Amino acid sequence: MRDNHHHRGVVLIMAVFIVALLAAILTGMLQINTEEIQIMENHVRAAEARAVAEAGLNDALAQLRANAAWRAGFAAKPFVGGAYTVTLDGSQITSVGTSARGHSARMKADVTVAPGRPPHRVVIDRMWVNE
Repeated sequence: MRDNHHHRGVVLIMAVFIVALLAAILTGMLQINTEEIQIMENHVRAAEARAVAEAGLNDALAQLRANAAWRAGFAAKPFVGGAYTVTLDGSQITSVGTSARGHSARMKADVTVAPGRPPHRVVIDRMWVNE
């Protein structure tokens, strides 16, 4: 009878060990999933910011097509999902987009504007994203 009682104690210890092991595995899997969700959210927010920066660049190109001498730029111009700031330095356009959630992206483009009457032909010679 004493041996039978001893085996019950071993089974209880093994059951507690298995439950603890399963809890540790589950906790690790939840941590991994949480990190993957955070990484995905960061990718989405970065894509939003890039889209806003691209919208600023396109807005500046449209202004240059209408007026080759335009150099005013934009300061925190609202756009769906954020705002963009555009600056022009010679033939280089820099657009910084900020998403509604605070992520930012930068696009730069060297452009050539053809002389003549509007609409002017605008050629992007080189472009950088997030440099």
